[in-house]
Amino acid sequence: MLYGLSLLAGIVLLFLGGESLIRGAVAGAKRMGVSPLLTGLVVVGFGTSAPELVVSVDAAIREQPDIAVGNIVGSNIGNILLILGLCAVICPMNVHPLALRRDGVVVAPPACCLSF
Repeated sequence: MLYGLSLLAGIVLLFLGGESLIRGAVAGAKRMGVSPLLTGLVVVGFGTSAPELVVSVDAAIREQPDIAVGNIVGSNIGNILLILGLCAVICPMNVHPLALRRDGVVVAPPACCLSF
């Protein structure tokens, strides 16, 4: 019961903190004459990068650079692939068979790498 109440209180506080952060960023940007689109992009950029920053700083403090590097590399790979996948779902590209045959040789791994 106590854990459920703590979880609910945490979610409410997270929502209120995020809402106040967004309202403050938009108000500050309006005073400086920055467009709402740029403000939203910056806030989203920092919001999605903040967890990786916390994990990497914590790993650096604990002298575990492998966790910091793995976090950065994995996050970037995940973000790039998610964006590319979302773009492919929204607007798929038409590929000519000749281009696929020509470029597929360069992209495909050699047969020696496929055996386990």
